[in-house]
Amino acid sequence: MTAVSLEHTTVPADTGEVTLLIARRVEPGHEAAFERWARGILESAAAFPGHLGYGLFRSSGGDAPWFLVHRFRDAEACRIWQESPERAAWFADCRGHHHTEIARRKLTGMETWFAKPGSTRPAPPRWKMAISATLAIYPISLLGSYFLVPHLTALPLVLSSAVIAGVFNVLMTYVAMPAVSRLLRGWLAR
Repeated sequence: MTAVSLEHTTVPADTGEVTLLIARRVEPGHEAAFERWARGILESAAAFPGHLGYGLFRSSGGDAPWFLVHRFRDAEACRIWQESPERAAWFADCRGHHHTEIARRKLTGMETWFAKPGSTRPAPPRWKMAISATLAIYPISLLGSYFLVPHLTALPLVLSSAVIAGVFNVLMTYVAMPAVSRLLRGWLAR
């Protein structure tokens, strides 16, 4: 699957953000019409308050689906878009484009850390996500307390806490959670 456009590449924190992942199968020979339609609906959604970005991922070929991704500030912003007359108009105007939705996932907060790219499998139960997050946080906290905190003692508490939060967030997002979710994939999927 080749990325066409992805405006935001960071994984959302558990702040109430909502990511919609929609898989659509496009009949052979109708890819150009679908891509025009998909870009139009994504750009229309981007004009809505609370829309944080979008992406369109082409099919890898054969029967593989195309993916549309929307990010919203919160569930209310997502609901307003999904119930909007603008969205309804795009779907009323998609006849002849020969595409069908085959899957839809709505991801919020930590669930995005556990979403396997290209998968439409639901996120694991929250208790499994909590255990996984704890396994990721523990070594970062331990190492941070040993190596980072001693160097921050001269800073005001507010500033040292901001540095710790920033470092921990980056390590959780880009190192620890991807590693833990890969290591525990079998258990998380059960």
